[in-house]
Amino acid sequence: MEVVSIASFAVVTRDQAANKKLFVDTLGLPLDPHEGDEYYFSEGIPGSNHFGIWPLSYAAQACFGTPEWPADRTVPQACVEFEVAAKDLVAEAGEELEQRGYSLLHPTRTEPWGQTIVRVLTGEGVIVGISYVPWQHKEPEPT
Repeated sequence: MEVVSIASFAVVTRDQAANKKLFVDTLGLPLDPHEGDEYYFSEGIPGSNHFGIWPLSYAAQACFGTPEWPADRTVPQACVEFEVAAKDLVAEAGEELEQRGYSLLHPTRTEPWGQTIVRVLTGEGVIVGISYVPWQHKEPEPT
């Protein structure tokens, strides 16, 4: 597996208002809600492809298809997603993770917004994703 960048980092939170107060009101980060919902993010912070404040219920929905985080799993505190160079490499990364003894939170899939991703959870509560985000790759210049 060859990681080419950090695609995304998000704080996973049960208290969106407290985290919005810290990251937006106090630190002044230019985070905006995604289409009016509770996920605040920016793709315009220098040094970061994507930074967000991800409600725990959204993380549960993304990983398990339900707004409740399973009681038998460590509650995540953060999510970091590592970018690979091509979409098909995400499935290969998922297979490699499983071969090395990691349990996938979900199989490789392409989300409605176009990101292909597979995720695992560390014992410390960090969701780790291997992803391919098409818009984070520059198209070759026409010749």
